[in-house]
Formats: sequence, structure tokens, C-alpha cells
Amino acid sequence: MTVDTKLEIQSKRTRPWLQNTWYVAALSQEVGPEALFARTLLDTPVLIYRREENGEPVALHDRCPHRFAPLHRGWREGDDVVCMYHALRFDCTGTCNHNPHGKGKIPVLAQVRSFPLVERDGFIWIWMGDEPADMSALPDYGELVSGHPNSVGYTYMPVGANYQLITDNVMDLSHIDHVHGEIITTRGQLTPLIPQVALGERSVNARWEWSQQPAMMIFANFLPAPSEPARHFFDITWTPPGHIQLSVGATQEPRNALDLDHTIGQYDLHTVTPESIDRTHYFFATRRNHLEEDAEYNAQKIAGMHGAFQDEDVPLIESVQERMGTDDFFGLEPVLMSNDAAAAKVRRKLLEMLREEDQRLG
Repeated sequence: MTVDTKLEIQSKRTRPWLQNTWYVAALSQEVGPEALFARTLLDTPVLIYRREENGEPVALHDRCPHRFAPLHRGWREGDDVVCMYHALRFDCTGTCNHNPHGKGKIPVLAQVRSFPLVERDGFIWIWMGDEPADMSALPDYGELVSGHPNSVGYTYMPVGANYQLITDNVMDLSHIDHVHGEIITTRGQLTPLIPQVALGERSVNARWEWSQQPAMMIFANFLPAPSEPARHFFDITWTPPGHIQLSVGATQEPRNALDLDHTIGQYDLHTVTPESIDRTHYFFATRRNHLEEDAEYNAQKIAGMHGAFQDEDVPLIESVQERMGTDDFFGLEPVLMSNDAAAAKVRRKLLEMLREEDQRLG
């Protein structure tokens, strides 16, 4: 029995995603001060809104316990939410505090589940597991907001595919020469390279270094000689359940270190949250270290990145999901090549964590 076959058998014993961990529920900018914002996360409908006094986000199960109407179709009364069906009212903790029927007695079971939320780095993070929220496990991507406000941009895309296919796509950047256009091509230099892959206790890192002429178009015009050769790097780190921090930069100084302190580059975050087994919420943020104060350029930058993902990555990933017809990647016995090193290790690492969580929770 091969290793992959063993993984296939073991994967059938696990749930499709980690529960006791932090996911992104929404971009901060998606949830307005008064709106009732609804989104399905991990097969669970969730209602998010902000408290009136301080704007702190609140998350409730988007389902009234009476006749199971979606609460987001109701309305707010201060920080309370009123179900539109029979006007039961719930506070920020999910406790029913008003029943307009009969003598107004509130049933003991008139309670809506609430979820821990934290707003950080331009995202609203949610903990949906049954275990107490672990604040020490909350990801810190403060680098995104460490520069001028006009240097960072955010975007969101719904994808009709399993979340791990998006992770595969970002962990294996050899695809960019074949899927994407001129703006981020490496002119064929990345494809022959085998990435350096390093495993941490709860992480997988992949790194590429290469030279090309001219530089990537997203950086070329910010270098001293736009048409001349430049050295580049990608440094990518995955952490569970689906957060990928990607740094990329270019320099024409032969002695410069290949890092964001010594190159023209950007600090990116790709993070995915399953909606269901074959639908995913894809969140992206990027902060550049050049032309940082230009708001118009920032808007163009994030629009261009969104367009590349939406028009090139997403249709391909969705077609892969359609052809697979399952989320059991290893069960299909894929042909694995050198460019799959990081992506395959992420899948194996996540599978180990899923089994550990199953064993812990019984």
C-alpha cells in the first residue's frame, strides 16, 4: 500500500476542515456600521453586524430557533436583532430578550449561538469550533497595516471549488508562467526551478530565487533600469487552516539581500474559508513598499490583482473541481511532480491536523 493510498483511507475518517481555529469571516470593509451582513461559513449560516457604540463586530448563528428563519432578513433595534417572522428579539450574545406573543414568556431554549470575533489587520476573524477560542492562535499579519494606509488593498472572491485547491494554487507558483499574462510572468524562469521547502511544526514554507530580463512588470518601472535584468524572490508560508503569507520582490543591486527590506516588493496574504465542501471564500490583501501614498495607484493595483485572480485563476480552479468531482485529492492518485513539493506537504500537514482534532474531540 502506497503512502498516498494510506492517506486516502485515513482522510475518510476526518471532517473536511478544521473547526477549532481562526478563519476570516469577512473583510472589515464589507461590514458596515448598520447592516446585517450574512455569509455561510463551514456549512453554517452566520450573521455579522456591528455594535452601535463602538463598532465592535458581533456574530450569531443566522437562524432563529423558533421557525428557523434567517435572522439577517429581520431588522435591528439598537444592538438587538429582530426576527422578521414572529418578531422574537435577540441581543448580541444570542439571548432572546423579547417575545411579543401571549404573555411574553421567553422559552428557555430561545437562544441563538454566538461566535467569538476579533477584528485585526483589516479582517474580521471568527472561531467556530466548540472548544474555547484560543486567542494565542489568532494570526498576526500586522505587516499589512504597518505602512501608509494607501499602500494596502483588500479584495474578496467567491470560488466554486474546495478550499484546498486554492491553497495548492498559491503554494505552487510555477503556474504563473502558464496561466497569467505579461504583468507577472517570470518569462519561463520559475518553471524549471525546484522550490526550497521547509517544514515547521504548524507551517510549510516555500522559497524561489531567480533572475529575469526584464523584471516582473509589477516592479520593473520602480527599478533603476526597467529593461535590464533583475533578481527576484518568492517567500511563501502556509499556516492552518488556510492562511498563506507571500512576499515577492526584485532588485538590480547584486549585493542586496532578497527580502522586502532590500527589494522593490510587496507583502501579500491569501486566506481561504470554506463555505461548503465545494465552495470557498477567498480573501486577499497586499501591501507594497513603493509608491505607498498614492491612493489612485493603490486602487488600480488591487483591481489588477483581483482581475488576474478572477479572470485567470478562478475559472481554472473551478474547472479542476468539476473534473475532480470530489475533495479527496490523494484518492484520485494524482501524478505528482517537483513543483508539487510544497502544495503536497501542506495537504499532508493539514490531514495530520484533521486527524489530531478528530482524536481530541472523539
